[in-house]
Amino acid sequence: MASTLSNLFSPGGNKDMAYALIRMFLGAALIVRGLFLVLNPDALTNIVDDSSLNMYFSWIAISHLLGGLMLLLGLLTRLGALIQLPEVVYAVFFIHAKQGLMMGGQSFELATMTLFLLLILLIYGSGPMSLDAKLRSTVPKE
Repeated sequence: MASTLSNLFSPGGNKDMAYALIRMFLGAALIVRGLFLVLNPDALTNIVDDSSLNMYFSWIAISHLLGGLMLLLGLLTRLGALIQLPEVVYAVFFIHAKQGLMMGGQSFELATMTLFLLLILLIYGSGPMSLDAKLRSTVPKE
């Protein structure tokens, strides 16, 4: 255990673990965002000022819950990232960009970071410490 911790915290340590922790943290954060939207359905309508889009807002909550769980587990990670991209792109470029950088809530910075991390996961996948990798290793090769 001690060697695992020293390897994790050493320069050039366990990059697979670091990547998995980033993926899992993003997944957990998106689940929390999804729960917030389920418990506070008016939160999005207040941001966008349009209550006619309630069905779309429901999709945002569902995609954050489902996609966040997929990222947290590393299961179908690319799909989990992909289903969240449309609303995160919309949030970055059409909602938070109006607020600008270095504002009190830092919504633009956080939404942009989320978009960047989702794109990384979409491109590179879940990494070796994931259910995706575990399932790939158990599939018999022909």
